Amino acid sequence: MKSPATGSAASMLLIVGTDTGVGKTWVGCALARAMCRRGRRVVAIKPLETGCTGQPGDAEDGVLLARATGQTAPEHALVRLREAVAPSEAADREGTRIEFAELVRRIQEHAIGADLAMVEGAGGLLSPLTWERNAMDLAQALHARILLVAIDRLGTISHTSMTLRILELNGLEAAGVVLTAPEQPDASTGSNAAAIARLSRCSRILCAPRTNGATESADSMLEVARWLHLA
Repeated sequence: MKSPATGSAASMLLIVGTDTGVGKTWVGCALARAMCRRGRRVVAIKPLETGCTGQPGDAEDGVLLARATGQTAPEHALVRLREAVAPSEAADREGTRIEFAELVRRIQEHAIGADLAMVEGAGGLLSPLTWERNAMDLAQALHARILLVAIDRLGTISHTSMTLRILELNGLEAAGVVLTAPEQPDASTGSNAAAIARLSRCSRILCAPRTNGATESADSMLEVARWLHLA
């Protein structure tokens, strides 16, 4: 996808996790491919990424997201920080400051002309982006729906239900939940989705298969595309 230049405001989707390492980038890349294959104009943005040293590399989330859409900009995270800690702490260690308003402005600028702007958060819902702002503040600033990503394993019922409850209490819309397949399934794997639906007001829960194939992963996100009314 070409970097958009003009057009109406994009539909904003913020991808957040119940924790770090739950598969947000995998979901984002898969959903981006699914949308692009259906002719949608998609831009995928990683506002903040930590643990980045040297030039942007193949393993960076921001790079992977950009490649999934084929966009020309941004090609990597908007702000790259060296230390693999929360962005607010990483910025402190580098003696720099993350300007939240400027970050929002840059996201909105890159989103111009897209049908869907996917923004991947850092860590869990309440992980600090700055010492004053977190993913909920970003969702509110962008008027974004939230796609929650968790792992289909023991413990996710509490983590996911808690996150959904926080979103509800703060008046934020959850577009749905994607449970990614764990590397090692446990006794709860496969039953967590039904339990979360029963305990929360969220009925849109998808269990994503464990696959690295671009086509297979994109196909697995078709249900999410329908949730967003973009299929």
